[in-house]
This record gives sequence, structure tokens and C-alpha cells, in this order.
Amino acid sequence: MAKRRFGRYTVDVSNEDKELFPDAGITKGDLIEYYEAVADTMLGYLEDRPLALHRFPDGIGGDGFVQQRASGYFPDWLGTVKVERSGSSGESVEHPVCNNLASLVYLADQATIAFHRWLSRRDRPDQPDLLVFDLDPSTDAFGPVVDAARKVVELMKDLDASPYVMTTGSRGLHVVMPLRRGAGFDEVRDLAKAMAKQLADRYPDSLTTEHRKRNRGDRIYLDVMRNAYGQTAVTPYSVRAKPGAPVAMPLVLADLDDSGLRPDGYRMKDARKRLEKDGDAWKGIRRHGVSLAKLKKSL
Repeated sequence: MAKRRFGRYTVDVSNEDKELFPDAGITKGDLIEYYEAVADTMLGYLEDRPLALHRFPDGIGGDGFVQQRASGYFPDWLGTVKVERSGSSGESVEHPVCNNLASLVYLADQATIAFHRWLSRRDRPDQPDLLVFDLDPSTDAFGPVVDAARKVVELMKDLDASPYVMTTGSRGLHVVMPLRRGAGFDEVRDLAKAMAKQLADRYPDSLTTEHRKRNRGDRIYLDVMRNAYGQTAVTPYSVRAKPGAPVAMPLVLADLDDSGLRPDGYRMKDARKRLEKDGDAWKGIRRHGVSLAKLKKSL
């Protein structure tokens, strides 16, 4: 076990040689090193948000689990936030929060491969500052997903909002719109549904709001159900528990014109290189939040 110091915090790092991605020979030490390298940028997307941790102590070949409650064995200095459970009568859950490098390294040492975050922050958990379209393919073809993302981007721009696109590191793309806080989740989800319906009505052959897979055909599902209290979305720069360790990678809009774009095309090494070379594609996203009232008026 090695002790690592981060300011006033000490993190005990163990089993760094443990292979978490046997197909690619990627160890827990490699995962920790990656998260250290992207921390300056990634922490801005994790900060003050309740988290769900996707942990794989035995590597991705073993049984992973999603941890929403902060464990009693977590160090006292690791941030937490107590939030009411959705639809409960006063019952609450204490979620982990990751606001600094020591916390990120500690959670990676706990074999947290993927970090999923709330769309709201801990001071106002019921008021999202992000709206997410999750573009879910009905087939293995990725071209239609990219085409769908372009259409969502176009609608958001028509509403004078600022769209941001990210590969999920899995099968699809997320198109994210920053919001000014104030409205609740139900109101935000209703707007997202109205946007999705407008798009599906405009492009009925390629887009759908049909959540039953058997009724979608080859159309891309415009999934807006993550826009709800207690739901999460994968954090930018998070690794995914998939072969090769793909990363949820923020894109610039011009990337949608790249014929080589893949939803799992960025690995840890690629993500680090791109971040070092080009900087963060989503830099300044929080400055571009738009009010729900303005969006409703524009729609």
C-alpha cells in the first residue's frame, strides 16, 4: 500500500497492479494515473454534484455495482451530500461528492471506473442546471446517431441555447444544454419532451420518442428521461466499464462532421492527448446557461 499526499489529505493507494481491463492490460494504477491527469478539467464537471459510482473491484469481467450511498469507511474528508429520495416521505440518501484531486484518486482506488453525476448541484438539488438528450441507437449503425445529434443541436441553436455534444464511451451521444437554475426537474423534463416531440414530428422517418424498442424500427430514440430528480448522466472524461476503457469525451460541434467519429472512439490515452493538445471542448459551459422561461417562449 502506498501513501499519496494531496495538500492536507492522505490517500492510501493499494493493488495498483490489479488488472481492471484484462483485454487491454489496464491496471488500477493506470486508471488512477488517468484520473490524476484529467483532474483539473474533470473536477469542474463533478464539483458539488451528488454522484453514483460504478465500481468494479474485480475488474470489468467481474460483478460491478452502482454505489449511491457514501460508505461508512470513506474518509471523513471525502465530501458527501444528503438529499431526499425521490417520492419518499422524508427518507434521504447521503451521496458521495468529489470536489478535489484527493477525492478523485481515493474513489478511483476504490475501483470506481465510471462517475455518474446528478444534473443539479448540492445547494439546490431540485433545480437542474443541465438538460440532456441521450441519443440511443436502435441498430449498430452510428451514422444515424450523428445525424440525430445534428438535428438536436440545430433545434437548440434555434432556441438561442448553447448545445454541447459528448460521446458516451458506450453506444450513443449526449447533447447537453446548460440551464440557468430556477426551474424544477418536472418543468425541465416537460420542456425536453416538447423539444423531442417537435423533432420527432419534424423527422418522423429518423427520430422517435417511442420508448418501446419494438416500436422504434431503425429510428433514433430521443431519450429525455434522465432529466428527472435523482437520475444521473455519465460525467465528461469518465472512463466506462467497457473493453479498451473508452472515455465519455466532450466534442466540439465540428467533430460531428468527422467520418471517423465513434461513440467509444476515445480511450484514456486519446482523451489525455486531446485535452493536452486542444484543451477542454466544453470550457465555459456554465457561463452559457439559458432560462427555462426564455426557452419555452422560443419553442
